[in-house]
Amino acid sequence: MPTQPVIIFDLGKVLVDFDYSIAAGKIRARSASAPADADLFAGLASLLADYETGLITRGRFFAAVRDAVGFQGSPAEFGDYFAKIFAPIAPMIELHAALRQAGYRTYIFSNTNDLAIEHVRQDFPFFQNFDGHILSYEVKAMKPQPAIYEAMEHMCGNKGDDLIYIDDRPENIAAGAARGWRTILHESPEKTRAALLDYGIKL
Repeated sequence: MPTQPVIIFDLGKVLVDFDYSIAAGKIRARSASAPADADLFAGLASLLADYETGLITRGRFFAAVRDAVGFQGSPAEFGDYFAKIFAPIAPMIELHAALRQAGYRTYIFSNTNDLAIEHVRQDFPFFQNFDGHILSYEVKAMKPQPAIYEAMEHMCGNKGDDLIYIDDRPENIAAGAARGWRTILHESPEKTRAALLDYGIKL
């Protein structure tokens, strides 16, 4: 009997939308020397990558941003601004619920950080309804690095075409496809649903 495939979801821009300009505007308003909103996190990209790879702690990330832009608020205030940038993508959350109802195992596979996940766990109940989560800051590797894909295979116990992977980033999808995963480049809920049906997923 064929093995039922596992469905792997990216988080940002697939299950939840996010907009760093929301955080940038709030942080800039409380900072002495921050650049324009659109440039704030672009200028801190390498620092954010270190944070999301688990190379620096939340405290070190806050201190570095504080020093870079002259942020005058508390760590808790910064964390609230930085993390509350998400909005649910309802059709995708409904699609995931349908997959669970149909008996499929599902996993979250995300480049992210502990501040963001703390907020998502608190405000988005759907996050708890997965069989597991591979998060970049926990495994100290980011997509499309091979180590994070290996961590997912180890967690779910499946490899190759037993995995169906949904992500909005072509480079991340390409890394999964190179491992033999079946992949879906997420462009819209309708296209992703249709691609799942094409793979024989019963909804």
